[in-house]
Amino acid sequence: MGGAVTTLGIIGLGVISGQYLETLRRVSDVSIAAVADLDASRAESVAASIPGCRALTNAELLADPEIRMVLNLTIPAAHAEVALAAIAHGKDVFGEKPLAATFEDATRVIDAATAAGVRVGSAPDTVLGTGVQTARAVIDDGRIGQPVSASAMWVSAGHEAWHPHPDFYYRRGGGPMLDMGPYYVTSLVQLLGPVDAVSGAATRSRDERVIASGPRVGERIGVEVDTHLTGILHHTSGALSTVTMSFDGVRSTAAPIEVHGVDGSLVVPDPNRFDGEVRLHARGGGWQPVEPGAGYVDAGRGIGLIDFASGAARASGAIGLHVLEIMSALSASAASGRRETLTTTAERPTLVPLTPAEVWTAR
Repeated sequence: MGGAVTTLGIIGLGVISGQYLETLRRVSDVSIAAVADLDASRAESVAASIPGCRALTNAELLADPEIRMVLNLTIPAAHAEVALAAIAHGKDVFGEKPLAATFEDATRVIDAATAAGVRVGSAPDTVLGTGVQTARAVIDDGRIGQPVSASAMWVSAGHEAWHPHPDFYYRRGGGPMLDMGPYYVTSLVQLLGPVDAVSGAATRSRDERVIASGPRVGERIGVEVDTHLTGILHHTSGALSTVTMSFDGVRSTAAPIEVHGVDGSLVVPDPNRFDGEVRLHARGGGWQPVEPGAGYVDAGRGIGLIDFASGAARASGAIGLHVLEIMSALSASAASGRRETLTTTAERPTLVPLTPAEVWTAR
């Protein structure tokens, strides 16, 4: 991005870390100084692949004065603990989604950062790619008229079908809403603005899941969370969104996200990806593809951290907190049977101008 170099430490080197490393290696604005993982051999292996990088323990990394920002890629249940420790050491922190396992923990993180004068950023950053950003540009340009409604749908049979250690998906901080919901709900906030109330319903098809792959194949694990959630988001703008996230189906033919306005409808591509085709159906016409007009081109996980380090902070802790409250309130509404009013809000960040890879990776 052409600014000062940010010295970064990474805590947590699971599967998702590979995608971050692939992106971060493409830019010079961020220097990976150290990595840490509960598996010391994994940390040593990753550090050896990065020039000048050291393998440290969590405590050593957090205490290192050279490191100005921590990338928190731990499991959701550990997000708040690691973020609070980084903040206590005066470091900015950018974390994987969700911001924390609970809204209460996420609020503690944001309050601690404010008191310490450091910044918090949060995934998902897929919304900064050309898919969601182009769709947002279409809406902002008035091409569908006044937005009235949107729908978001994600259905699967559950991660135990492919993940060798799927336990955390079915424990506190897991479930389809906290796992996949951030991509969809963050996109809806990008497209239609913040939410002031929600109404939800939820079910749980069974209390056990059977691991289908890896060394634990056939092992049964307990289910502590709802595995099918649906709800209505009441946006401050007046638009209504319906959201369904499920580990209790198999597959859906529904578009990942659709947005409907008085003059047109819009199909938004998979928000778990950075790109994809945006399609517009204007009044009196037919479905037509929209050329990418906004967003980071050829982006990958980590672009949000790069954007955050540059000072733009479009993947901010404020948005992460608001999205987490939306998802938590949907579960609370499902349990109580009442509409839940939110206590947070978040401004829509500025649109990402169409930024070719050679620009954002410029050295």
